[in-house]
Amino acid sequence: MKQLMLGNAAAARGLFEAGCEFVSSYPGTPSTEITEEAARFKEIYCEWAPNEKVALESAFGACLAGRRAFCGMKHVGLNVAADPLYTMSYTGVNAGLVIGVADDPGMHSSQNEQDSRHHAIASKVPMLEPSDADEARRFAAEAFAISEQFDTPVLYKMCTRVAHSQSITEPAERTVPEHKSYRKDISKYVMAPANAIRRHPFVEQRMKDLEKWSETSGINRVEQADGGNAGTVLGIPGTKAGIITSSTAYQYVKEVLGSSVNILKLGMVNPLPAGMIRSFAAGLEKLIVVEELDPIIEQFVRGLGLPCEIHGKDMFPVCGEFSQNIVAAAFGHSVPQGTKLAAAIPVRPPIMCAGCPHRGMFYALNKLKVTVFGDIGCYTLGSVAPLSAMDVTLCMGASFSGLHGWNKAGGAENEKQSVAVIGDSTFMHSGMTGLATIAYNQSNSTVIVLDNSITGMTGHQQNPTTGKNLYGDPAGRVDLEALARAMGIRRVRVVDPYNIAECEAAVKEELAADEPSLIISRRPCALLKEVKHNPPLKVDEAKCRSCKMCMKIGCPAIAMKDGKAKIDPTLCVGCGVCSQMCKFGAL
Repeated sequence: MKQLMLGNAAAARGLFEAGCEFVSSYPGTPSTEITEEAARFKEIYCEWAPNEKVALESAFGACLAGRRAFCGMKHVGLNVAADPLYTMSYTGVNAGLVIGVADDPGMHSSQNEQDSRHHAIASKVPMLEPSDADEARRFAAEAFAISEQFDTPVLYKMCTRVAHSQSITEPAERTVPEHKSYRKDISKYVMAPANAIRRHPFVEQRMKDLEKWSETSGINRVEQADGGNAGTVLGIPGTKAGIITSSTAYQYVKEVLGSSVNILKLGMVNPLPAGMIRSFAAGLEKLIVVEELDPIIEQFVRGLGLPCEIHGKDMFPVCGEFSQNIVAAAFGHSVPQGTKLAAAIPVRPPIMCAGCPHRGMFYALNKLKVTVFGDIGCYTLGSVAPLSAMDVTLCMGASFSGLHGWNKAGGAENEKQSVAVIGDSTFMHSGMTGLATIAYNQSNSTVIVLDNSITGMTGHQQNPTTGKNLYGDPAGRVDLEALARAMGIRRVRVVDPYNIAECEAAVKEELAADEPSLIISRRPCALLKEVKHNPPLKVDEAKCRSCKMCMKIGCPAIAMKDGKAKIDPTLCVGCGVCSQMCKFGAL
């Protein structure tokens, strides 16, 4: 029966249909829902791992045990998992292993706009790229078949628009292949130099075999124009032209041009089918490559020495997410102008939620005028006005190690006025090693774990500090205080971020100390279902002096109306942080 399905849900359905039995991932938008949806199938064991490297290594172990396995992450997560991936290309697999990676053109929720196809090329593994939900479902099963046929991990590339849009799918039944027995093979699985050097030729031959397979398998397809290949392209009537495209760019091309031009639609973007491209280009005057982000297909096509005129990034942007209007404008089609509103609407930047436990600590840091090394999570919003309490944010886990280098290079002058902040999930992901280097190499660094008892930014996933697994069942729990002391940090203290004075005093005292210290700012996320809130606060207008001190914490529940502070009772959770700001007792 046909269903309307979210791209990520369809991907999970494809894993189910293909007989996948093991999933290990780290949450990262826009990939998170693949694992969450897969967990709905009782036949698939699913887990959250501390980071993407651990997740991929766990999935690799499961595939060696003879079960089809999947690992999911976002594009920057693949950087973390690159170490095992590049060597896994040499070892190959036992049962099928599929690695889902979701790119984020437009950087809707990411710190960069990298193109994961580079990892596929550099690691020399095949990459499939679905363009809608049903392809997401079908390509998941195809990826496992390719993995086992060619003895390779397979990269399965989603993007924000495919992952988070819906289209029609036609689910199939689940088929579980016979479990593969593990056979000890040191020359295949032990990648010491003497073995690895003999595996490299296998990898090169495998890529040639995959290219040959992709030419005829149907994973790539040619769609002929109605009435031949004559159409109005680039404003030139009757030009013989063709388009090579993939992923969501294919959808935009179809919406704009319909069947007026020949299209080579790529489902496998590594390796690219050179023979198929040459055949497609034969007799064309113009060949146009439509692809988001980097000109990877375009550069490959140009390298083939085709006699036709080739266009790509001379027509389309290298930055940002495409749209129907961008594609239409590139082909000289008229683009309807939007209607402008008469009134100027103020911008609404992202902001921490009402009652966010991080707000009190960030206010204290801003008040103390310290340099703050930040990290990746919803607390990155601490950099936004009016708190403006963050100086640097680089990548997952970089805050602690960045502060260590800052303090080692700057000495006491830096040590006494600088801190680093990191969330509990990000600390488990890659912040522990930064704390280890502080303890081991003894920089006098003050670091803060913002422990809100959940992985907040990606939608409330569990992590090793919460005591629950992906299903919400009781699980092992990492004791942050004990872990820090075991690493060699002697000064460890816990504060309540709803208490601004306590946060300020703790930061002052630890900055004054002559050894490394860890502050754990602990209070659960205000949006967790199990958190019980206090009644909303009210404003005593007779006492309110319109000083706007309560506005300095940037809480969306507080506003100024008619010269007085107002609290929205539908947003306020009664945390009391604002009442600590008011010198007149009006809150």
